[in-house]
Amino acid sequence: MDIKDIQNLIKFVSKAEVSEVKYKTKDFEITIKTPLAGSEVSYMQQPQMFHAAPQPMPVAAAPAAAPAAVPAAESSSDDSKFVTIKSPMIGTFYRKPAPDKDVFVNVGDEVSAGKVVCVIEAMKLFNQIESEVSGKIVKILVDDATPVEYDQPLFLVDPS
Repeated sequence: MDIKDIQNLIKFVSKAEVSEVKYKTKDFEITIKTPLAGSEVSYMQQPQMFHAAPQPMPVAAAPAAAPAAVPAAESSSDDSKFVTIKSPMIGTFYRKPAPDKDVFVNVGDEVSAGKVVCVIEAMKLFNQIESEVSGKIVKILVDDATPVEYDQPLFLVDPS
């Protein structure tokens, strides 16, 4: 079986809307599983779609959005004196090392270079994220247990 046959098999399985297919010969075996196997996968994706859908609606209220943009521009100029701690990877942001433990840092806490400020879980691995600067945490830009992208700002630190 070559790659083209495997691709055709995958397309067939997705169109057939089955949860799992096993194909086996004497020298080759392949198993294809789709999200239809468990309701948790589709359930987890639905909230993301709901969060994305309401975004176009505020565009219709453009006059209300314009005054809100002015304070945002002012706050970004205030943020220029702060150093940003950014996510070094894609994953899920956690403020605590474990659900029953205290958060690593809060707004107003002093951090030093090398201090762990959060954990990002990627592929079942929990990666400790350390501060690159010393200073005071001014703002936490991400909610706990939310997905983050590579290079996404996580914290604002006042180095003075």
